[in-house]
Amino acid sequence: MIKLINETVDYLKSKGFNDPEIGIILGTGLGQLTEEIEVISEVSYNHIPNFPTATVEFHKGKLIFGTLAGKKVIVMQGRFHVYEGYSLQDVTYPVRIMEKLGIKTLLVSNASGAINLNFKKGELMLITDHINLQGSSPLAFKGVEALGERFTDMSAPYNEDINAQFRAIAAEHQITLHEGIYASVVGPQLETRAEYRMLKIIGADAVGMSTVPEIIVANHLKIKVAAVSVLTDECDPDNLKPVNISEIIAMAGKAEPHMITLFKTLIKTI
Repeated sequence: MIKLINETVDYLKSKGFNDPEIGIILGTGLGQLTEEIEVISEVSYNHIPNFPTATVEFHKGKLIFGTLAGKKVIVMQGRFHVYEGYSLQDVTYPVRIMEKLGIKTLLVSNASGAINLNFKKGELMLITDHINLQGSSPLAFKGVEALGERFTDMSAPYNEDINAQFRAIAAEHQITLHEGIYASVVGPQLETRAEYRMLKIIGADAVGMSTVPEIIVANHLKIKVAAVSVLTDECDPDNLKPVNISEIIAMAGKAEPHMITLFKTLIKTI
């Protein structure tokens, strides 16, 4: 993998991706942040050596390098998922690339369903911990110790200093920012009533199909990381209605300006 990483990094450096400070992963329906970036260079995933290709129709599939709030950032517009047929190593490959390019901080966003019924769709949730239900680990491969410590500590996977800043920014801008535990499942099917009940019992406040693999690898690489969920639907097993994916995307877009405020204001202070 080291050879592949070096090839990818060399290509991106040749395209002007030099010395990014912060990495950002944009989740489903969350692309508006790119409009705030002064773009220096951008490359489609399918042009990047050894990169997976986004196959989900509402994921753009583009790596963007530029300045945001005065800082150099590298942004994934569209991410990869196990449900697309990728391995967990594929899904997290871009995190390894961003770290090799120089990022010290990773900010992650996603769209998720609210298990905690005190949370409402259109609101945000700061992820304070997670439950990995994807069936494996992105660190479970031969030779992982060449890239970082195999037995990565996960006692505090989300950086508390960044989380404290997010709380303060939300309070200042009167943004509802819940806090909770995110459960990551494989998908792509949505959950049954029984599965929603199980997720609540085991302590999840929200559920989605991403993020946890990237968080694990960020910790493996000792990158400071934080994550915010845009809650796009309410998962009440006693009043469950069929899910409309287009409505989920629309809700993510409607709530995204609050997330952009959090990210931009934070980046100014890093």
